[in-house]
Amino acid sequence: MPTLSRRLDSVCVYCGSSPQADPVLLDAAAALGLRLAGEGLRLVYGGGGVGLMGACARASHDAGGRVLGVIPHFLTAHEHPLGDIETVVVTSMHERKMRMFEEADAFAVLPGGIGTLEEAIELLSWRRLGLHVKPIVFYNPGGFWSQLFDLFSQMTDRALIPPEFAACWRAVDDIAGIIPTLREMPADVFTTPIGP
Repeated sequence: MPTLSRRLDSVCVYCGSSPQADPVLLDAAAALGLRLAGEGLRLVYGGGGVGLMGACARASHDAGGRVLGVIPHFLTAHEHPLGDIETVVVTSMHERKMRMFEEADAFAVLPGGIGTLEEAIELLSWRRLGLHVKPIVFYNPGGFWSQLFDLFSQMTDRALIPPEFAACWRAVDDIAGIIPTLREMPADVFTTPIGP
C-alpha cells in the first residue's frame, strides 16, 4: 500500500534557550535555520531571542526565511523576542505549545533543557494517543538524547508501550539529516491510536 503524500511547509523547532549553551550547539541551530530558509520552509519556534532558539531564528530570518515565534507574555523579559521577527505573544505555556503545534507540519527536537524535554514528551504522547501523525525528528549529537531513547526501550521491554511506538520518531546525528528525514517519514502511519 503506498504511503500518503505529506505536506511540509512549516517546521516547529524545539530547542534550548540558555545563553550559556555550547557554541557547537548554537552553530548547529543556526545551520538548521539556514537550511529551513534555503528550502523555503517556515520556522515555527518558541519566540525567544536567546540560546539555540535565537540562533536558529536569527539565521533563518537573516537568510530571508519565514519565521514565526510564539511566546507567553511572562517570558518576554527573560527570553528577549527578536524585534524584527514576527512574534505572537500569548497568555500561557499551554497556549504557546498549542499554537506552535497548530502552525507546524513537522517537528525537529534539538538539545535543550527541561522545557524542551517536556515539549517533546507531550508531542510524543499526543502521537501515541493518535491525535496527530506529524513527523518528529530528534537531533542527537554525541548521543544527547540517547538515554531518553533507552528509557523508551525499557518501557517497550516492560510492555508499557507497544513496539510500534518506535516508528513515531527518528533520530539523526547530523543537522543536515533533519529535513530529509522529516520529508521521508510516511504520512499514513498510526492514523489511529497504537496499542491498547
